[in-house]
Amino acid sequence: HIDYPTGNISLTEAKNLSRNRLVRNTIPMALGDSYQGTRIVGTNYEYLDLYRAEITEGKRWDKVMEVTAGALAAKKLGLKIDNTFSSSHGLADDGINVHDETPFRVVGILAPTGSVVDNLLFTSVESIWQVHASHGDATPNDSSHLENSYEETHAQTYDSIATTGLPVGDADEEITSLIVQYRSPMAAVQLPRYINQRTNMQAASPPFETARLFSLVGVGIDLLQAFAYVIIIIAGLSIFIALYNALKERKYDLAVMRSLGASKAKLFAHVMLEGLIITFLGSLLGLFLGHLTVGMLGEFFTSADQIGFAPFRVLTEEYLVLIGSLAVGVIAATIPAINAYRTNISSILSQR
Repeated sequence: HIDYPTGNISLTEAKNLSRNRLVRNTIPMALGDSYQGTRIVGTNYEYLDLYRAEITEGKRWDKVMEVTAGALAAKKLGLKIDNTFSSSHGLADDGINVHDETPFRVVGILAPTGSVVDNLLFTSVESIWQVHASHGDATPNDSSHLENSYEETHAQTYDSIATTGLPVGDADEEITSLIVQYRSPMAAVQLPRYINQRTNMQAASPPFETARLFSLVGVGIDLLQAFAYVIIIIAGLSIFIALYNALKERKYDLAVMRSLGASKAKLFAHVMLEGLIITFLGSLLGLFLGHLTVGMLGEFFTSADQIGFAPFRVLTEEYLVLIGSLAVGVIAATIPAINAYRTNISSILSQR
C-alpha cells in the first residue's frame, strides 16, 4: 500500500475468477485515492477479518461514503467519529484533484493490529466508484444529477452495501485487485499460471514474490543474523568473565559467609541470581536502545509513516528474546556458581 497500483481489472473478469473451482474466496480492493497521503481502500469486511481487526470506537462502514479508519491513520490525521473529509487522487498530499463534491464520513476507528491495517482508511468499493463517477463526469457547479443517477443505478447497494464477496455493479465497473484464497494446495500451483495465460489479469503469489525478494537481499539478512548470533555469544562470554573475575575478587567474602553459616547451596544461588540480574537488566537496556534506535531511524525517513514504523510497540517475540537472554545468563553463571559452591573455607581464610 506504499506504491502505486499497476492498473485496474474489470469487475466481470473478477467475478468470473471468483467462480473458478480452484478459488475458495476473493476479497476485492479498489485503490487510487488518499487523504493527506493516507491511502483509502475500497473493500469488504473480509479484509478486516483477514487481519483480525476489531472496532474500538464506532462501527464498520455499512453505507456508501462511510469510512472506518485504522488506528494509526486516525491518530495521524486527527480523525474522530462523524468527521468528514474529501479525498485526493493518488497518494500525493498536495491538495490537487480533491473530490470536494463527494466527502467521506468517519463512522468507526479500528483497534491497533500491528499490521498494514493501522495505516489505512477503509470504505466500500461502491464508495470509490461513487467518487470517480461524480469526479469524472460532472462539473464542480453541477454534480447533483450525476450523484442521483448513481444512486438510482445502484439502488440495491447504496443504502445497504454489499459487505461480503464482490460488489454489485455494472459490467463496465472496475476494481484494482483481488486477494484470492486457494481452495487446495494444488490451486497454488495451477491458478497463477491459469490467470497469467488465460486472462487479462496478472497473478502475484506472495510466497514466490517474498522468496524473490529474499534472494536479492538474502545475503545481507544472513550476515545480520550471523552478526546477531556472534553478539549473543560475546555477551554470554562477557557475563561469564565478569562473574568469574568477581568471584576471584570476593572469594574471601564468600568464605566468611560460609563460616557465618551460609550453606553451599546459598552461595550457589547467590552467584546464579547475580548472573540473572545482570542479564535481565542488560536485556531490558538492550531492548530499550533497540526501540530508540528504530525510532530515531524513523525520523530520518520521509516514508516512515507510510511504512508504519511503531518503534515503541512491544512485540510478543521480544519476550522470547528476554527469556533467551536469561537462559544465556544462566549458562554463563553456572561455572562461577559451581566454584562458589566448592569454596574451601580453611584454605581461603588461611591466606589472610
